[in-house]
Amino acid sequence: MRIILSRKGFDSESGGYPSIVFPEGNLLSLPIPSATDKLCFSELTYENSNVLELMKRLGIKKFTSTSTCHLDPDICKELITRPPDWRGAFGQVGAAQKHLENNNIGVDDLFLFFGWFRKTKKNTYGQMEYVGPDFHLIYGFLQVGEIIRVHNNKNIPLWLSNHPHTNIEKYLEMKAGTNNTIYLASDELTFLRGVPGYGCFKFDPKVVLTKAGETRTHWALPQEFRGIRITYHTDENWKSDYFKSANRGQEFIFEEKILIGKWGCEIIKAGLGI
Repeated sequence: MRIILSRKGFDSESGGYPSIVFPEGNLLSLPIPSATDKLCFSELTYENSNVLELMKRLGIKKFTSTSTCHLDPDICKELITRPPDWRGAFGQVGAAQKHLENNNIGVDDLFLFFGWFRKTKKNTYGQMEYVGPDFHLIYGFLQVGEIIRVHNNKNIPLWLSNHPHTNIEKYLEMKAGTNNTIYLASDELTFLRGVPGYGCFKFDPKVVLTKAGETRTHWALPQEFRGIRITYHTDENWKSDYFKSANRGQEFIFEEKILIGKWGCEIIKAGLGI
């Protein structure tokens, strides 16, 4: 099993605000804005609240009821109405997909999705506001159960038809769109039987990548990982007391090692509270 740390959600360029750690510990990764997609922020619901309204309460006011987003990875079931046979899915295309292909990512490999987050609280007026430092954390996962090559594919499952990467016309217009690919979640984790092959986490210190007191790209990866290959990184990314993550790149693939697999398992247990 390979582990891929996959950077997703709002960042300083796409969205411009951190995703949300709610006071009770729930995590909401805000999908990046996308003018070429059809789903609106205003159509998303989380914890019985409209996501666009949640964003406005946090001061994110540059989006309107018609602002569209790219809901991918799609691993939070409650965000929109789902068909009964729905399951988690993640799409990739272009150079990032080529990187996954070149590293032979396939069935049983594990995506751990991370992004830019900040805690929130209700102030004395009962209004939501960001509080404290921002950081990178791992907010969800998907273990690959099936891979669909979308280009000219006539056999896309009906339950998957709302996924943004099934918009074949959009990706055919891209220079590198012919490798448009969707990774479907396994029914259950191969290493934690009874746990679905996808899901979102609640806050736990173990899912936080950023080292306390450091900027968000300075991570507290286990020191035992020194010398293990991580794509887009070299030995120079290891500093004396932290790991400096790359500023660019979506998919960071770890060399397959038993201790990496154990780490991924512990991350999932911590995030799911099991």
